[in-house]
Amino acid sequence: MQDYIYVLVSQTGTNIAKIIRFFTRKPYNHASISADSNLHEMYSFCRNSPSMPLPATFNQEIVGRGTLGKFSDIPCELYAIPVTRHQRLIFEHELEHFKLHRDMYSYNLLGMGTVLFQIGLHRRYKYVCSQFVAHIIEQSGIVLPKPAVLCTPEDLRHIPGALLIYRGELNDYANRLFFHQLA
Repeated sequence: MQDYIYVLVSQTGTNIAKIIRFFTRKPYNHASISADSNLHEMYSFCRNSPSMPLPATFNQEIVGRGTLGKFSDIPCELYAIPVTRHQRLIFEHELEHFKLHRDMYSYNLLGMGTVLFQIGLHRRYKYVCSQFVAHIIEQSGIVLPKPAVLCTPEDLRHIPGALLIYRGELNDYANRLFFHQLA
């Protein structure tokens, strides 16, 4: 049976997201990673409170809660990346490291600009959402279109071998899964 990890790119609708979209002209401004297609456990570097952009750090994201519950329309794409069993184990190990050491990490405010202007500045213990997702993917032995420190949500849409499994509104995806499970 084939193993997968899942990358979600989305347009969250926050004011910061609108500013990012203005400068990038790309459809998605946020990236998250998950071990399951149901997105029950999804992680990213993002705001700790939906009403305040800071503080921000490594967080579990839940569809319908926090920033992902603040807006009724969150356009997104979900990609499945085929992985070997070994790559899946590395992915789980890396994710567990971030869960256990969450307090060591913070949001890479400077990284918002360096990623936007494609300046490869690595800051230890600091990530923007797409750098974090790319870092986990890269550590798992998966080829990226560019170095993790330079990856944007747009770049994550172009991971070699990634399969687009959903495009649409995030809440519709989650509701579809919920109602499918009830049937």
